[in-house]
Amino acid sequence: MCKFELTCKTELTCEGTSTSQEPTLTHETGPLTDEEELLTMLTAVANALRLRVIAELAEGRVHVSELARRLGISRPLLYMHLDRLEKAGIVTGHLELSEDGKAMKYFELAPFELRLNADVITEALRASDHSARTAPETDEQQDGQRKESDL
Repeated sequence: MCKFELTCKTELTCEGTSTSQEPTLTHETGPLTDEEELLTMLTAVANALRLRVIAELAEGRVHVSELARRLGISRPLLYMHLDRLEKAGIVTGHLELSEDGKAMKYFELAPFELRLNADVITEALRASDHSARTAPETDEQQDGQRKESDL
């Protein structure tokens, strides 16, 4: 079995041995518990440019304009990528006022650790399946059942 790890120091490793430690996929608020959270985190790191953003921010907080210059991309494109990373809990953005009164947006890494193996994926899918089974039915689902019973 191959286990992948991505830490906030942007180390990516693949180990061929299993560990006795329970597998986890976490960010600052705790373990990711369902399919949607798992996909949000994986989507956030499944892009070369977003991995470069993480690597730049590993050195400390950076003003968005400076980060765009370092990466050689436009600020609108950078904001799109930062938004994905922020939704996944990997980065945080803060507005600060400069001495001349301008709003300055800074980003930094949030504490996170990403460990992925088959057990983590299976648990996330089971949690999503369980949530779907225990969630109250929506009006659309009830309408669909009525239509099926009319047949």
